[in-house]
Amino acid sequence: MQPSPHTLKGAETNIYAESATQEIPATILGTALTVRAIPDTYTFDYGDGTIFGPTMFAGGFIPEVRWGEKTRTSHIYGQTGNFSVSVTTHYRGEYRIGNGPWMPIPGQAQVASPAQTIQVWRSQTKNYADNCIVNPRGEGCPQTR
Repeated sequence: MQPSPHTLKGAETNIYAESATQEIPATILGTALTVRAIPDTYTFDYGDGTIFGPTMFAGGFIPEVRWGEKTRTSHIYGQTGNFSVSVTTHYRGEYRIGNGPWMPIPGQAQVASPAQTIQVWRSQTKNYADNCIVNPRGEGCPQTR
């Protein structure tokens, strides 16, 4: 999540999944085989009742200077509070015997990530008319904090 562990109400929050194809070699009755799990789609649960997906897009890390930009998997929180965010990765499977061709495995496996808590805060802007040099005790001047 970016930013994390805090974001602002009304701002784009970048949520993304990190997954990779996994290959599991095995030997059964003296025969070598390999099973491969391939990330196929993702379902994002933003924790505020909003679900996005399944989608082919895992999203991805963005540099800090781009935080707040809309991404394919970003989300805008409309309320403040703590929210549990999770992503479910849907894997499709294949297997092969020896060096033979890859064969599809029917169905999908769904693996949910451990939930991460994001704290949504509000921001508040105030404008002051006092000149702190003329009135150092004016509202918003460092001496009044």
